[in-house]
Amino acid sequence: MSAISAGVKEVREVIEKVKHRDLFSTNTPVLFIDEIHRFHKGQQESLLEAVEKGWLILIGATTENPSFEVVSALLSRCHMYTLLPLSSAALEQLLDNALKKDVILSKRAVRLDQMEALLHFFGGDARKLLNAPELVVNIFPPGQSVVIDDTFVKAQLHKNMKLYDKTGEYHYDIISAFIKSLRGSDPNAAIYWLARMIEGGEDVKFIVRRMLILASEDIGLADPMALVVANNTFQVVDVIGYP
Repeated sequence: MSAISAGVKEVREVIEKVKHRDLFSTNTPVLFIDEIHRFHKGQQESLLEAVEKGWLILIGATTENPSFEVVSALLSRCHMYTLLPLSSAALEQLLDNALKKDVILSKRAVRLDQMEALLHFFGGDARKLLNAPELVVNIFPPGQSVVIDDTFVKAQLHKNMKLYDKTGEYHYDIISAFIKSLRGSDPNAAIYWLARMIEGGEDVKFIVRRMLILASEDIGLADPMALVVANNTFQVVDVIGYP
């Protein structure tokens, strides 16, 4: 189930089903919860008894740090596995398979001359990497051969940089990258991600609210003026908007 659409009711229904099964005649059921960090504390704690008593095997997937987003009682009963970015060799193999076997891409004459730019832009994320050829191929009319190289990829990705889904995955990915860049004292990266959000039409108050949280939680007493500066910025944005 997905934590975005499911609630305590759905979780309890699953637990009731597995609780009354014959423990000796069937294998232990697996409950996979996607985006488990979207469950609030009460929803997560509703899983404790089932996990503790072995009624089910719980697998939770999250893009956030489980130490902050998953309640400690549940986390202490689980093993944590970190999925690392894929290697360049693995990504190249995935892309090669897609070009040969994908129902749409395999019917087009696609030649991949260079991969460095693709690997740089998508940094170990297979899903994002595999979306790129589809976007590129759709630029060319049917029947025309497609050549993908670094120059072409950079030009197209910069042109489409302002394509930004304010309610979807990019909304959370990019604000996260922005905050992590600030936290890591990387001003060039922070300005890049800020530009992505502004070009994409992100609500400026959303950006500044996250900066207020950063100043309070990440910087805190190390520099008390950070919160003052962030709050003053918020007030100006609230009154005026963008410069």
